[in-house]
Amino acid sequence: MQGLGRILIGMGLLLLVAGGVAMLLGKTGLPLGRLPGDIRYEGKHFSFYFPLATCVLLSVLVSVVLYLLSHWRR
Repeated sequence: MQGLGRILIGMGLLLLVAGGVAMLLGKTGLPLGRLPGDIRYEGKHFSFYFPLATCVLLSVLVSVVLYLLSHWRR
């Protein structure tokens, strides 16, 4: 049961850091979520938004960070 508690605390801390980073990025004026390549459709009574380019950019950034962390731990 202690293992589960540690995992939940770790995930909570990770979400806290991710929220702080998102707030800081929002204040810098970076157009995350409004990049060219993000799919947006607005109809009369329907709107659809999928941030495709933003997801790809964030995936690349997370991959680079994890790659650097894995080499740093060696």
